Amino acid sequence: MRKRRIQFAIVLTTVLQVSCSPRDFLTRRFASDLISSSAPFKTSQRFVLQTGVVSSKDYPTPEYLVFQHHGWISANSAPCPRDLTPPPCWDILLTPAGVDAVRAALSPDQTGTSQLSIPVAKRALVGVTGIAKQGNEGDVEFIWKWVPLNEIGAALYSGDVHYKSVVGFRDYDDGWRMMEGAPRSGQSIEDALKNPEPTP
Repeated sequence: MRKRRIQFAIVLTTVLQVSCSPRDFLTRRFASDLISSSAPFKTSQRFVLQTGVVSSKDYPTPEYLVFQHHGWISANSAPCPRDLTPPPCWDILLTPAGVDAVRAALSPDQTGTSQLSIPVAKRALVGVTGIAKQGNEGDVEFIWKWVPLNEIGAALYSGDVHYKSVVGFRDYDDGWRMMEGAPRSGQSIEDALKNPEPTP
């Protein structure tokens, strides 16, 4: 009789394990996997560098000042074209050091234009710090940071600064899924990454 009970318990445990998938439980590990593999999280940060004559709306921004501090650009006052406001205007030129830094960050077919979209950093998940569940919905709080991709990224983004974000999850008939796009309630991963909160 005892042998049968043990065999039954083993069979029941096996059936339960087979019928359950990782999606059935909103754990930190499962949430980490979904967050770090999502397209918005994996999308690299790009900085658009505009050379030539720009208005004071674009220069001096903090990013351009970083470029100038590193000796990658020079900026000289210039007359504003009729369609460019507000004055004053500036003529932004890449220095030889700037050409080298940009060339190292871009593929050869991306150079030679006045507007350069430079990949500078990617996100790295530090960890999930909390999960709050209510019914079939949940909020997952996580910490992430920027990892510079090149010399320009290292100048613009510090890998030491951590950010806190919260993303919504929902339990469907096939298990838990992360909110993407524009959900009716809860915060999507896109929104979570747009409005992070720096951590101390």
